Amino acid sequence: MMQKTEILIIGAGVIGICAAYYLTEKGYKVTVVDKGEVCSGCSYGNVGVAVPSICGTLASPGIISKSLKWLLDPESPFYIKPRFNRDLIGWLWEFQRACNEPQMRRGLSILHEFNTASVELFKDLAAQEKMDFGFVQKGLLVVFKSLPGFKEGVQEAELRQKIGIEAEIIRGSELRSFAPHLRSGLAGGIYYRRDAHLDPYKFVRRLAEKTRKKGAQILTSTEVIGFEIFGKAIKTVETTRGDFTADEVVLAAGAWSSEMSRYLGLKLPIQAAKGYSITYRLPENYLEMPVSLSETKVFITPLADTLRLGGTLELAGMDLSINKRRVNAILKTVPEYIDINIENLKLIEIWRGLRPCTPDGLPFLGRCRAINNFIVAAGHAMEGISLGPVTGQLVAQVIGNEKPSVDLSLMSIERFN
Repeated sequence: MMQKTEILIIGAGVIGICAAYYLTEKGYKVTVVDKGEVCSGCSYGNVGVAVPSICGTLASPGIISKSLKWLLDPESPFYIKPRFNRDLIGWLWEFQRACNEPQMRRGLSILHEFNTASVELFKDLAAQEKMDFGFVQKGLLVVFKSLPGFKEGVQEAELRQKIGIEAEIIRGSELRSFAPHLRSGLAGGIYYRRDAHLDPYKFVRRLAEKTRKKGAQILTSTEVIGFEIFGKAIKTVETTRGDFTADEVVLAAGAWSSEMSRYLGLKLPIQAAKGYSITYRLPENYLEMPVSLSETKVFITPLADTLRLGGTLELAGMDLSINKRRVNAILKTVPEYIDINIENLKLIEIWRGLRPCTPDGLPFLGRCRAINNFIVAAGHAMEGISLGPVTGQLVAQVIGNEKPSVDLSLMSIERFN
């Protein structure tokens, strides 16, 4: 039997659930489908930071030369597994084209605007829905081990200050008085006071429950296996639990969005970038804010009674295996910055997930020109949690034919065609 709904959302991660919430708020009848469970993908185990101050795109000047060096090191922050793959080659070609300063500045500006809007929406959700998801706005501390790294970080902070981002530069001798858990001898740090952190799993699961209570249907273990097109519209969405018809279809399937789009004859250049996190029981008297270990691209976030370490990007396709060498690379680097003995901490979980990365570091967000009832909200890379609320709100605005609260022109889903 054909199931009917006004809006069908593919994906029950942070983007899909946020979109469902804001659509039900506007009175739409919404159904969300996911081949797994709610928040079982990349939304589950990330470091949970909302960081308007250090947002930016992976594609930036100088990253190509760094990547060539990192390519030879399987423990590097950004690793590309050598393989011949046509989609990867095309993605890398567009990636190198995006590695220029004008494009980086445009990306920084729009992502800062997006992230700032999301932080305010997190506050609103916590207050209006009386949700406890560990939202804390105590800033972010970026620390540097080397003097050249610190100088580069200061230059980046000065660039961010030009678009209104507050940054406090802390010299190495002052760091331990600011954050006693840091090792002595570090070159310096930068404190961004407007940033925040939260428990991503609690946020998505609790928002999903609120959305259900508002009337949305969320169907798990329901995998999309095809589409039927009539004219310029999706007529039927075929799933392993039956077929659906909907006025509008929203694709929010993260790293799987590229595969889904192929069913429609579309091409979304999204590469899955595997990231890892390791969660421990929180040690006593630990810092109340996240810390970014700049040179190694590792984040350390306190989440209630746990401590989560996360990082690395590994372009290895849709491979969900755990590479112990990369996990160990995260663990090995932490004591170089933080005065902590990891072996004494109680391990809770080792996790990996696939982050959906576009070549220019900006998500795809908007309505498809070729299929007029198809909206894409995917490709948020490492900022899915951070950008979840504002993306959900924008999806609702696009479907309601309202003027988007944030300019979406740079996020066109046809921009690489």
